[in-house]
Amino acid sequence: MKPFEPFRRTPPFHPWHDVAPGPPSSFTAVVEIPLGSSNKYELDKASGLLKLDRVLHSAVFYPANYGFIPQTLADDGDPLDVLILAAEPVYPLTLVTARPIGLMTMMDQNEIDYKIIAVGVHDPEYNTYRDVHELPKHRVAVIKRFFEDYKTLENKRVVVDDILSAIEALPVIQKSLDVYRDWAATGSCGRQ
Repeated sequence: MKPFEPFRRTPPFHPWHDVAPGPPSSFTAVVEIPLGSSNKYELDKASGLLKLDRVLHSAVFYPANYGFIPQTLADDGDPLDVLILAAEPVYPLTLVTARPIGLMTMMDQNEIDYKIIAVGVHDPEYNTYRDVHELPKHRVAVIKRFFEDYKTLENKRVVVDDILSAIEALPVIQKSLDVYRDWAATGSCGRQ
């Protein structure tokens, strides 16, 4: 029998910086908010933990599991957002292999904000979808309406453009991977 070895602390693990994202066509996503939640959790950039940003003011709930693609940097200075369609809520900080099926472009407080719409590769209810326009029209309308309404009672304006096909999502993912890589190479990303 081996003698007991004390726990050895490794450097802190950060889900944004230390998880390999994979290719744009089938990436790893980190869930922040489970399907059905009215709590807005988001990554605390300094610690890598999740923090409760707010409870949504409107009587709405997230229509998909919501999170980010690691090692990406979007125009808003955060990791690239992703909605992961799945049959069940997924616990926060769970890694999900996802495939992009669409792209939603929004203006949030007059700033462009992309949301990748994806399916969980291992979810049999959704993994056969290859493009957002294959989904029932009502499912697409619910996603769009959620983002149009979720900040209304905070007196914040969100404008959602049309939801675009999967082919439109791939360059947005690749650009955010490239921007992150360049940002990390300068040493400015640190552990923020």
